[in-house]
Amino acid sequence: MRREVIPPHPQASVRVLTHDFPSEICGWGFHPEYEIHLITKTRGSFIAGDHIGTFAPGHVSMMGPNLPHDWVSDLADGQVAVDRDAVIQFSDEWIRAATEHLPELAEVSELLHRSTRGLVFSGATAWRAAETILACVHSHGVEQLGHLFKLLALFAHAPTDEYELVASEWVGRPTDAASRDAGEAGLSYILDNLTGDVRLSTAARLAYMSEPTFSKYFKTATGMTFSNMVKKLRIAYARRLLDTTDHSVAQVADMSGYHNMANFNRQFLAEVGITPSAYRRLESDQKPPPELFSLGLRAPSS
Repeated sequence: MRREVIPPHPQASVRVLTHDFPSEICGWGFHPEYEIHLITKTRGSFIAGDHIGTFAPGHVSMMGPNLPHDWVSDLADGQVAVDRDAVIQFSDEWIRAATEHLPELAEVSELLHRSTRGLVFSGATAWRAAETILACVHSHGVEQLGHLFKLLALFAHAPTDEYELVASEWVGRPTDAASRDAGEAGLSYILDNLTGDVRLSTAARLAYMSEPTFSKYFKTATGMTFSNMVKKLRIAYARRLLDTTDHSVAQVADMSGYHNMANFNRQFLAEVGITPSAYRRLESDQKPPPELFSLGLRAPSS
């Protein structure tokens, strides 16, 4: 995992941009700024702290300071998704200073606190936010700030059934270089070889660590064991295949790195709560959202 350095603009309070995937600025990392994020195209895996879920076009989220995060699209080798992401970033110092002069901004203080665990929005909040994020991208100056404030108000007043806190409260940036190195090397290796033969011994070697040392630091960095990370990412990938393809359950199992159907059914049931076949038969609005089932989290109570 790397610390992303976001250069301040001398004539702008916030950083607003779009970028492709893959891109040199993509990767599992953290930064001290708040980040509002919109996926405009592709599907893939979404990681925030110790949470693993899936994303599709229209995925809207807000990451608080120093929360590790990444969005990894399922693309063929050499394929590039142009302008996959729309991103708004601003510092805690700026929003706190702005609140001192604009007391109306105090109503977003709880939102800022919630974002430290990562927020994923859905329903009307998500599609209204997507429109506002794109409006922010295509504007400048005072008009751009107006769109940002509108967006923060939208998030702050979102109904409790239209946002989810996805990471555990204790998750934050690992404080030591060894944990960061283990987390980055391990995740990169898993994501590059997800459907093949993934071994802890190989990941440890790539991190230049012994297996016990790597295991300890990887869990510190990600909040879960190496084997649990592999399982969760594979089940998230299998879910997307079941949702978006006509492949048989046996084909999905094999494409997700499971070459034993009994083991695939058992692991899927443990993660999602139902078997792959039963999951596929559900209507879209009946399926458990990945942001909830991946770590057994519950939506905020109303």
